[in-house]
Amino acid sequence: MKVIIVDDERLARKELRTMLSGFSEVEILAECENAQSAIEEIEKQKPDLVFLDINMPGKDGFSLLEELDDVPEIIFVTAYDEYALKAFEVNALDYLLKPVQVERLQEALNKFNSTVSIKNNSQKLDASSQIFVKNGERCWFVKLADVPLFESEGNYVRIYFETNKPLILKSLNNLENRLDENVFFRANRKHIINLLWIESVENWFNGGLMVKLKTGMKIEVSRRQASKLKDMKSL
Repeated sequence: MKVIIVDDERLARKELRTMLSGFSEVEILAECENAQSAIEEIEKQKPDLVFLDINMPGKDGFSLLEELDDVPEIIFVTAYDEYALKAFEVNALDYLLKPVQVERLQEALNKFNSTVSIKNNSQKLDASSQIFVKNGERCWFVKLADVPLFESEGNYVRIYFETNKPLILKSLNNLENRLDENVFFRANRKHIINLLWIESVENWFNGGLMVKLKTGMKIEVSRRQASKLKDMKSL
């Protein structure tokens, strides 16, 4: 597993690196002392797992995650108990309290090995990719396989998953360029649908189509996009 360590404390990074050296399956790609350098390394090296300090000067760990397009698995590392609960609320893979104990580190790595498949380092975000979404005080790690629909609202995009519909500050055009077109389809000016969530398709007015998602939502496919969808789905 390919790992990046992010912590503003040099000694904390050194201690974690030393502990991780005892695990033969771990390859440490980089150590970062601040959020900006971590963003650059994560985007460039595409690690499988990041050990992330939450409380850092400038941008904290959550702010770092918001700037990533494709978020790897995250294990939070923190000295502050109140952050441990927050880490759990945002559904991170695990969290470790400082000083890190080797037994807890082993547990966290076991959890990674038992629940996560190694990324294929695709340049596009596919169904297996994960994004971080923050809406006020609520945060989520969201697998794109669980997102049936993206909807444009001005300069924002609303993401639908489970019973949640948070907004992120991105344009639908920007998002479309990052998504795997074999999974995510631009239905019309306002919507991108997950093809894996389609329940049925029927002909609609003016040569368009009406797609019903497994959530029960109905999305109209424009005439221009309808021919593309017919080709893709062999309709």
